[in-house]
Amino acid sequence: MTTQDEKRLRTLQASLADLGPFRRGTVLCRLVPCGKPGCRCQGEPPQLHGPYYDWTRKVKGKTVTVQVTPEQARLLKQWIANARRLEQIVAEMQCVSDRITEPLFQAARPTPKGS
Repeated sequence: MTTQDEKRLRTLQASLADLGPFRRGTVLCRLVPCGKPGCRCQGEPPQLHGPYYDWTRKVKGKTVTVQVTPEQARLLKQWIANARRLEQIVAEMQCVSDRITEPLFQAARPTPKGS
């Protein structure tokens, strides 16, 4: 168990407190043609309609997509970034914790009989 690992674990734990709210999923920005003859989206060059924002995520194992406003998309992008940061922090905490606990785990091994 190293002091450096213990310090890193405390730093990671503190960064969780500063993370803020999070959501999972993806926000997509789409520009689309409507298909009406003579519409600007059919011209050369086409001037597509939009932008339209979609938020896609898993809910009970199913993919759910909803259209959101530009303001909602801005918030969601920030929250999704927080969720990704959370995953990175937890993964690093796991590695550091493994290094800290492995010597303790090995020391708790039963000694073979007859030794």
